[in-house]
Amino acid sequence: MLLKRALWVPLFVPLGSAPPVAHDIYSHLLDENGFSCCSEKDCMPAKFRVTSHGVRMLVRGRWIAVPSSKIQYRILPEDTGETGGGHWCGWSFGVLSDPLGENDPTDTRCAILPPRFGAMSPSRR
Repeated sequence: MLLKRALWVPLFVPLGSAPPVAHDIYSHLLDENGFSCCSEKDCMPAKFRVTSHGVRMLVRGRWIAVPSSKIQYRILPEDTGETGGGHWCGWSFGVLSDPLGENDPTDTRCAILPPRFGAMSPSRR
């Protein structure tokens, strides 16, 4: 009987605490209207390009155009560096069909780029 009780104890110990969620890196971000950029599942690291036509980010395998009003130039302390500091928050509405990313059905809530790219932004010149 003592052996049966001893086997139950380890099953309850790990349930008491949960590790921090990786999405916490985005929990403090607010959009230009003061609302949260994410809802715990719609933000992700994203590679980016700064072009003469604006910023493009690689979201779910496609390069999309990012409105300049959605870009924040900042460093996220928990950033791991795999995208050079680029992060995207928003929603994707199904299959992306436009190869240039001009008319992709996405809604960008916030885009994060490292501060050094702010000087390259056409809206900041």
